Amino acid sequence: MTERNLVSIVDDDEYVREALPDLLRSFGLEAEPFCSATEFLASASLDRTGCLVLDVNMPGMTGPELQRELARRCREIPIVFVTANADEDLGPKLMRRGASAFLKKPFSEAVLIGAVNDALASDRNML
Repeated sequence: MTERNLVSIVDDDEYVREALPDLLRSFGLEAEPFCSATEFLASASLDRTGCLVLDVNMPGMTGPELQRELARRCREIPIVFVTANADEDLGPKLMRRGASAFLKKPFSEAVLIGAVNDALASDRNML
């Protein structure tokens, strides 16, 4: 089986799609941005993704809806959810559904890198 070492970032915010891949690459990680859940699902990167950095609130398919769709397709990809707006119950709910982390914006580089590295390590343990 191919090692999945790509970090895919799915966020409708253009700034996030530009900044996060650069940050992750500066730490030696391979990263690719997507503007929507639909774009990610249709990409060839789906099979190479070892960690998904996923915005909660997006037009069209939301982050939690993508999480459910991946589960429906039996795709186990560790997810680091990121959000600027969330109620208190959402983080624990997404974690119970299998998310690796739930980060509220703004978050530090160290927190994000730690969450992504933990997710990639858990993905390697799943293979």
